[in-house]
Amino acid sequence: MQVALLTVGDELLAGDTQNTNATWLAGQLADRGATVARILVVPDDRDLIARKVSEFAESFDAVIVTGGLGGTPDDVTMAAVAQAFDRPLAPDDRALADVEATVEAVREEFPDIDLDREAEASIPDGSRPLLNEPGLAPGCVIQNIYVLPGVPDEMTAMFESVADSFGGDVESRTFHTATPEADLIDDLETAGERFDVAVGCYPDPAVRHNRIKLTGEDPAELDTAADWLRERVDVTTPAE
Repeated sequence: MQVALLTVGDELLAGDTQNTNATWLAGQLADRGATVARILVVPDDRDLIARKVSEFAESFDAVIVTGGLGGTPDDVTMAAVAQAFDRPLAPDDRALADVEATVEAVREEFPDIDLDREAEASIPDGSRPLLNEPGLAPGCVIQNIYVLPGVPDEMTAMFESVADSFGGDVESRTFHTATPEADLIDDLETAGERFDVAVGCYPDPAVRHNRIKLTGEDPAELDTAADWLRERVDVTTPAE
């Protein structure tokens, strides 16, 4: 499964907020055997979001969109997704009931809370709502597009509700080495040519070693390639 991540927010592009959602989602998808083929950050620009949603829907098996849900002026993601599919926004009954229950639950703490509940519960007409248990604004699923909140704890909870939709056959083998990267080049290139695996080498500052990662869909091929490389490099177990 080829998955694209579209993360929305001016604050991400300005460096005011770290894009932890994309990192977390990429790890979750990889653990499930899916391939994250694209990660894109876009501003709170309705037309641009709509265009990228439309493009990605055609190009990838699934697209996860995060950020820009809610009732503030910069929350344009849901309207953009509706625009991408040429559908109106409409309040969903389940989402509206959930929004109303959430508002009433916090009424004592926030007695002056005032919001347009129907607007808050609006999603593209005909899409499936994803209820926001830790928060307020719902997400949705429309065709192969999954729209999630940008608030990390809300995003993770909502992703768990659809996690079974993502999967694939991609596996990986990872190990560390103290061998300098320049001295690994020939062996890494040979491994990539000799075996049906993708080979990556990444500096790992946390443990001051290089991390070698082999990725592929054939477990036996991965094991053979990993064994071949381990015989040629100084494999280490970094201290915690």
